Formats: sequence, structure tokens, C-alpha cells
Amino acid sequence: MTKKKNKTDAGSKPNRIAKKELKKLVTDLLLANPTNIYNYKQVSNKIGVSDDYTRRMVNEILYELAHDGYAEELQRGKFRAVMQNALAVGILEMNPDGSADVITDDNREIFVPDFRLNHALHGDKVQISIYRQRRRGLLEGEVVRVIERAKRNFVGTINFVGKNAFVVPDNKLMPYDIFIPKVELKDVRNGQKVIVQITDWPAREKNPNGKIVEVLGDPGVHEVEMHAILAEYELPYRFPEELDILAEKISDKITEADYRERRDFRNVPTFTIDPFDAKDFDDALSVQTLPNGNFEVGVHIADVTHYVKPNTPIDNEAIERGTSVYLVDRCVPMLPERLSNYICSLRPNEEKLCFSAVFELNENAEVLNQWFGRTVILSKRRFTYEEAQQVIETGKGDMSEQILLLHKLAQKLRAERFKKGAIAFERVEVKFDLDTKGKPLGVYFKENKESNQLIEEFMLLANRRVAEFIGMRKDGRKELPFVYRIHDKPNEEKLNAFRSFITRFGYSISGTTDKQVSKSLNQLMEKVKGRPEQNLIETLALRSMAKARYSTDNIGHYGLAFRYYTHFTSPIRRYPDMMVHRLLAHYLNNGKPKDREQIEMLCKHSTNMEIKATEAERASIKYKQVEFMQDKLGETFTGVISGVTNFGIFVELTDSQCEGLVSIRDLDDDYYRFDEEEYALVGQRTGRKFTLGDEVEVEVWRTNLAKKQLDFKLVGMAGRSNKPLKPRRSQTKSSPKKPKVASSRKGQQKAKKKEKRRKR
Repeated sequence: MTKKKNKTDAGSKPNRIAKKELKKLVTDLLLANPTNIYNYKQVSNKIGVSDDYTRRMVNEILYELAHDGYAEELQRGKFRAVMQNALAVGILEMNPDGSADVITDDNREIFVPDFRLNHALHGDKVQISIYRQRRRGLLEGEVVRVIERAKRNFVGTINFVGKNAFVVPDNKLMPYDIFIPKVELKDVRNGQKVIVQITDWPAREKNPNGKIVEVLGDPGVHEVEMHAILAEYELPYRFPEELDILAEKISDKITEADYRERRDFRNVPTFTIDPFDAKDFDDALSVQTLPNGNFEVGVHIADVTHYVKPNTPIDNEAIERGTSVYLVDRCVPMLPERLSNYICSLRPNEEKLCFSAVFELNENAEVLNQWFGRTVILSKRRFTYEEAQQVIETGKGDMSEQILLLHKLAQKLRAERFKKGAIAFERVEVKFDLDTKGKPLGVYFKENKESNQLIEEFMLLANRRVAEFIGMRKDGRKELPFVYRIHDKPNEEKLNAFRSFITRFGYSISGTTDKQVSKSLNQLMEKVKGRPEQNLIETLALRSMAKARYSTDNIGHYGLAFRYYTHFTSPIRRYPDMMVHRLLAHYLNNGKPKDREQIEMLCKHSTNMEIKATEAERASIKYKQVEFMQDKLGETFTGVISGVTNFGIFVELTDSQCEGLVSIRDLDDDYYRFDEEEYALVGQRTGRKFTLGDEVEVEVWRTNLAKKQLDFKLVGMAGRSNKPLKPRRSQTKSSPKKPKVASSRKGQQKAKKKEKRRKR
């Protein structure tokens, strides 16, 4: 882990350069002099290599570069770099093996080998040079420069090495340890979790330099680990004290002017339905039967923007956060607790100010009239989803008449939505039973039942109708800039790959139009329910879809099959909803069109913060899954192969959805090669195949909380004889040797002929 030096002591053997570093030196030389032609001796002299062993390695590297298309052999033993043909800008995405892909601004995917990253990191905006040679169907390139760093702060564990130290990052997509000089090592102990900031990265150094920003504490402690996850994704875990003080000064009193200016719903039966542990109730429903026999349904949303004014410290902090963050054990709110859990929360038996969408529906759940405006409500009852579900199933309980009526209407709205092409992605959520210290005692799954659907359908109705009200242009009125929640059509290539994959399970997706494809996808989701491959297929189906985001450019919402859609219903926990409330109020008062560029900038920021929050939530779940498995070493579980790579297979356990790796090194009954097209590892001698979706038996072997990793050992294939895998025979004269990689074209041809003779 210490920094390497090329100097040697007198009389000692030369310090040999690692092949990976040597390869970079050779390629750097060729790229810096693209018109020059070199043999291995000239290259060795240029990069300062003098010993015979390393010079021979330089020769090998030149032939490897020629074979891979990075260099060309013009005469025997004489090489020149392959000329670059284009420059492009894009976002770099690291791969687990140290290589990367750059998604360019024009949506091309460029493969970048690890030795051509030139200090670029995951998420960085980079400029790359693109080469003609293709690999695995992708263009290849090299990072020319880093335009903008995605992040400079990392969370990791500090390890002392002599007078200095290195921080080993938790992030698996950060492949470099960060060097910390002695001067930065105050008030920190070896092995502690820290936040470190990269200060500089010298061109010739493998590791960046950094400084300690904050000491989080000892690893394995629940609070330390949750704070570490938030810090890794650059999310706050506490509110500035001055903002809490400002929030305490906000009055919760409803004035006479408030009553006069608002529509009064205090006498209309109103209730909330939320998770059992929720404290921020930002939506309520009311329902009453009208004299004409139709039904009036009110979707009442906390009027956050009544209390939080633009350009105030609390509003600026909400912009920065963008969203509340939900980890396994906590909610990190977007707004101070006095606002989110008290003043704005629609608590039962308390008068509250709301921004409401009110609909007149007939018995077929068709909207006949609608109204948007500010209201005052009084919730009569706070239900958990479980309590509301019991009312739906038994027909008995508090406010059963209202809940059953809304349930009936919601199911009709739902049926109509799917009829028009909406897709039913309803993944099971992993939840934990935690003790007082945060230790997971058990895993359970949250299902989407009718009580969830009741709330979901009326929230979707309000969001859609608000977006339509603003977005559908009227005669003589300019288009009004607005916040839309958009979802693009799936990438055709990814969707076709998913179609191909599910055929191995006997499933298919038919149709060519959007509506036909979505109908077929819904049928697929119904078929896989309760089957071992359910979670795998649902996950891969979601990955084949585009990601939803916020934008002023409305392209519709493919997954919901809505032409217009926004987020209006959760202003306590999402900043775009606060933006929608302000814009809707402004346009209801015939205000002039707002600045589109400013709205778009906030939309992009909100999307980015939403992605970070989702990744942090997944990281906290992964951490607790690994912690849950710590006391189960040696136990055997059934699982499904959820990923296949050139370094092993990932297995997701059926009863807990915990995912771990079976390393290819531990599949010791054969030599296995990675077949990308088949998503499989295939035995070279036996032909044994491990592919996505296979059901297997695994033993829990190792747990690594710091890296959030599980390691499994394969016991056998589920449903088959689970005899232990036979160990690979030792390499003797009677056992076939694994072919060596030839160092030159001539050597490669000889190796191929030798292998053919052996097979005969």
C-alpha cells in the first residue's frame, strides 16, 4: 500500500515494474508520439528500462497491444500507435473489474480499459479519444482529461503504514486507496471510519493524496455505519442548528384570514393511511356522496409552501437536499422536524392547511369535474396500511363506509390505467426487524396490497390531473413552464436483450406497439409471481426500462401510460412537489410564465439528489443484509443466480434476498470460462453451466461489513444431488494444463496448434 519507487540499492536486484504499470508506460509513450515507429529496445530506452527481464516484458506488451488493436506492427518487431479518430465528452461509469464505460453526450457507450483511465473516477465528466478498434461490440477509448469531478469526498477505513496512512474506500467503484500524509493524522486511530477528501493526484502516482475531513468512529457501530452511508453519497445526516431555531419560530396558528381564503373541509369525513412508523403525513383523503348521486373525493396535500417561503434559509436547505432520505432505520428529512413531523404533518384531530385536488366522480370512477385550491381540513382518523387493509378485507372497522367506497373507485381507476397501457412494476420491498441498537433480528417483505393501491390510485389521479391542467394548452395562451415527471420509452437494444433472456425460462414478450408491449409485460409479471426467478426477472425488467426524472420538457410517462404527469402529492419529502405547488398557485392566479431555465436547473438537481437517496437506501439495506448473515456462517441456503461475471456468480437467497458472490476460483471441479452471450460460466472439461436464474444451494462462507459483501461457497444445484464439487486435479504430467497466453503472434499460433493436438 506504500507508494512505489523505482530506485534500487547498490548491489541489489532491480525492482521490477508490475506488468500493469509497465503497460501504461508503453501505451503512454506510443500515444504521445503517434507517428513514431518503435521496436522493443527503443521503447525500453525511452521509458528507462534496462534489465533483460523487463525488456522482454516490453516486447510481450507490444504484441499484446497490436493484438488488441491499440498498436499496429508495420514491420516485424516495429510498432506504432493506432491513430485516434474522434473526441467525445461523457460521464464515466466504473466497472467492478477496474475498467469503465463512458456514456457520451450523444448516447454512445465507449469502453475504457483500466490502464487508460488517467485518474478518472466513477461519475466524472470526461473527454475521451475514441479508437477504431471494437471490443465486445463497443468502441474503445482513452480518457484525455477530467472535465468535472463527480465527487472528492470518500468514506473509508484508515490504515497506518509507518508514519503515513492510507484510507481504503468503502465504495467498490473507487479502486484506489487514498494516501494520507503524517500531518493529517491528528485525532484519528488506526482502523477508524473517516471521511477523506482528495486534495491532488500527481500524474505519475497511482494513488491520490488526501486529507481527513471528519472522523466518524469505529466500524461496525450502527450509528457510525449509517452516517458513513449518508456521507458516502454526500447526503447530510443532521440539520444545521440555526435552521432548527428558525423552524421553532414558525407559528402553527391558523388565522381568520386563512379560514376566509380557503375552502373548508373540516366537516367532510377525512383520514390518512401511512406506514406504521411514519410521522410525516403529507396526504389525506376525504369522500362524500353528492345530492346527484356522484362522489366528491378530495386529495388533500400538506400546504408546505404556506410556511416555507422562497429564498429563505429553510427553503435553500430544502433545495440542496432535494428529498428526504429513507434508510433502514430512519428518515433523514428534507425539512426541519418541526415542519415535517408537526406543523405540516396531517395529524388526526388537528386542523391543518392543505393544497387540494377535488374531483367529482361517477360510479365508474370517471372524472366529471375538478377543482384545485387551498383548503383547511380536519383528519378524523390515522390508519396504518395494515389497519386499512383489514377494513377492506372484513368490511368492518372505523370509517369502513368511506374506505370501502374509495377502495371500489380506486380499483376501477387502476383497471382503466392498465387498460390504457400502464406497466405493473410492483417489486417486493425488503424490511428489517431491528433491536434498540439497530441489529437486524429478522427480514420481512412489504407487499403492495389493496390499501396501498387505494392511496396510490388517488395520488396518481391528482398528479396526472394537475399536470394536465397546466400542460394542456388553451386557446390564446402560451405554454406554461412547469415541472413534469417524465419516463422515456425503453431502449430497444436493452428490451430485446431482456426478451432474449426470459426465453430460457419459457416466457416471452409479444407485440410491437407501446400498448401491446406493456400488456405483455404485465402478463409476464403475473406469471412470475411466487416463482424462484420472480425477483431476478422483475429486476432485469426494470433495468431494461429508462429511468424516470424531472424536466420542463414533457415527453409523457411511459410506465404509467400518462401523457401528462407531475409530482404534487409529497411536498414534505420532495422539493419538486414544492415547486409544483408554487407554480400551480401562480398560474391559478393568472401569473405570467416563469423562467424555464431556472426550473429546469432545479429539476436536474432534484433528479440527481433522488438518485443519491435511492443509492443510499440500497446501501443501507445491503449493509443490514450482510450484518444479518454474520451469525449464519456455515449454514446452507437456497438461492437463484442473479448475476454472472468473468470472476464468479452472484446468488440471491430466496428467503431474504441477501446477495453474495461465489468466486470462480472456488468452482474447483473444472476450469470455467465466461460466456457473455449466454450469461453463463461454462466448464471447459465437463461442459457444466451456471447461468442466470439457475436455482442453487450455497453455504455462507464469509461476510465483510466494511465492503457490504457476502461470499458463498457452492454446495450444489437445487433439486439435484448435492454432492460436494470434486476438487480439481493437481497439475501433473497426466493432467491437462491450462493453456498459457502467448506473448507474440507467432507464439499464439504455436499455442493454438499445440492445444488442437492435445484435444485430438
